[in-house]
Amino acid sequence: MIRKIFLDHPASVDETFIEHFFFALKFSSTLFAAAFAALLHAFVPCACEKTASKIVAKLYAKTHNRGA
Repeated sequence: MIRKIFLDHPASVDETFIEHFFFALKFSSTLFAAAFAALLHAFVPCACEKTASKIVAKLYAKTHNRGA
């Protein structure tokens, strides 16, 4: 059960648990930054006009072929 919960998925993208942990931590932090930029843009339309979409595009480029 422990293997299934903590090790199988990281192994499926050729990472250890620790490597996957730090990748996911950085990924989520970057998503929070994109969310904040989008929120700021909602209140001040001239601010961060393309910031969130650029961040999401970079994250997609890093992840779309993982585990393939």
